[in-house]
Amino acid sequence: MNSELCEPPVNSLRSHLNYTPEVLRFGTSGRRGLVADLTQLEIYINALAELRYLQSLPPSQGGIVRGQELYFACDLRPSSTEYVPEERGRGELAQAVVRAIHDAGMKPVNMGAIPTPALANLAISRGKGSIMITGSHIPFDRNGYKTNTSRGELLKEHEQPIGSAVEHVRRSLYKEPFASSAFDASGRFKSGHSDLPPPSDEARLAYIRRYTGFFAGQSLSEMRLLFYQHSAVGRDLAPEILRRLGADVVSTGRSESFVPIDTENIDAAQLALIQALVDEAAPKHGRFDAVLSTDGDSDRPLLLGIDRSSNQVRFFSGDLLGMVVAEYLRADAVVVPISCNDAIDRSPLEPVLEPKTRIGSPYVIAGMERAQDKGRRAICGWEANGGFLTGSAIERNGNVLAALPTRDAVLPLLAVLFSAHEKRLSLADLFNRLPPRFSRAALLKQVPRRIGLAIVERFSLADSAVRDVQFESDRIALLDSDGMEVRDRDGLANRAREIRRQLSHFFTPEAGFGAIARLNYTDGVRITFANGDVAHLRPSGNADELRIYAVSGTQARAEEIAATGIAEPDGILRFMEQFVMQSS
Repeated sequence: MNSELCEPPVNSLRSHLNYTPEVLRFGTSGRRGLVADLTQLEIYINALAELRYLQSLPPSQGGIVRGQELYFACDLRPSSTEYVPEERGRGELAQAVVRAIHDAGMKPVNMGAIPTPALANLAISRGKGSIMITGSHIPFDRNGYKTNTSRGELLKEHEQPIGSAVEHVRRSLYKEPFASSAFDASGRFKSGHSDLPPPSDEARLAYIRRYTGFFAGQSLSEMRLLFYQHSAVGRDLAPEILRRLGADVVSTGRSESFVPIDTENIDAAQLALIQALVDEAAPKHGRFDAVLSTDGDSDRPLLLGIDRSSNQVRFFSGDLLGMVVAEYLRADAVVVPISCNDAIDRSPLEPVLEPKTRIGSPYVIAGMERAQDKGRRAICGWEANGGFLTGSAIERNGNVLAALPTRDAVLPLLAVLFSAHEKRLSLADLFNRLPPRFSRAALLKQVPRRIGLAIVERFSLADSAVRDVQFESDRIALLDSDGMEVRDRDGLANRAREIRRQLSHFFTPEAGFGAIARLNYTDGVRITFANGDVAHLRPSGNADELRIYAVSGTQARAEEIAATGIAEPDGILRFMEQFVMQSS
């Protein structure tokens, strides 16, 4: 493929392109990129290849069938459905997806602007594939899309064969004579703007029924809730579900420009904005019990309690929220990634906790499938961002909730509210029952992903079989993913000692860190200190960002670790970046 890109045939589409194509790659979940790089040609190439690949699979493996319907939906980013002059005229991504669906021999069905889980809920229930055009929580100048099989999300095992299919489609399209190609020199359709098919209301209504049915017979009638709408695609749908279940809901903060809310990185400025919304609404409507919201495509929840005496908001992280939900659902198998708060290891859920996974919903889904193979019957999982997944049907109070193995925001919000209501507790008192472990996630922007990966590599062992290193008083224990000890070979223990020594230069006693007691390499580098602090480093899967996940015995200390990590210009992560660049 590379030689063809360098020497394209004369008068081919590739030879006429007036820009250098930026290949769209898989991220943690879906494909994302800068809008300025997201040509309709690039979206079309990838979507068409993915659909052709899914057509090669049997239905039992998530396959789709030519001639059938394929559902799609969008978030509220302008580039999802419109050309954006400020981004080199890119956009109308949904139109590129519709063209790919047509050319794959399928019937596109527009489900409108709805949450990602609402689209997946209907599609999975009907055994149909689906595509969500969304950039999720990432900044406004980015966008992308996410393809689902007829059974749920694409898994890691699908990525390599899809990659081969993409290369095949790319070669074929690039070779086409420019005169007969559907695309112009800028990667746009020559036909120009096209209208989308009229939207259907089916997915929205099915999503409402999913939750009004499961929580039937219960009511949130005593709760007054403030819903922060911003630019979330579920900003009207989620409040509608809450109202149907009896809650008094006041909507606020609606924005017609996109607001990138990352539910695992709520910073001081965002908390201040939400506090201002509460302060403004309370005199008009009375005391609120909670503030609710979601990220851009409404698959990750945002929940804040409100102190009854001070009226101050309190953010509840998604990993703690998941624990409350799992207990409410009486789960007998729980799957979480390694980045989640370790309170779960000290909680009543510990006996049903499955081995922790890498970060990303495909890994959590794979873990839930393994739990199902073990015969577990009430299976759920979640991520640190709060996105909650169900890997089996869940029964409660005689009502059954169908499995939805993709991130969802509405279920965790509802389950926490009903749990507090049943126990007659405030949200603060409900969360105070959890083990006193507090977390904070933060990210450092403008760190090239290659640098983030280099940092992880620099402080990792050469042997991928070792997932966990425990520094004991008289020896070093090297463990695999199942917790079984790995034989020390090729100086692994000595290498671990050296990594520990080097990391101690960044995580110092002066900054409040104890001696390093444990290193985990399930995903990134997770450092556990003898004083109970945790600092976990990992580059983003779909942006030039480096994340730090902090856990400690107090919220203040967790926030201090995160803040120290991303401080500019000389925080821990910048210090590590400089070290790696100088030693490379």
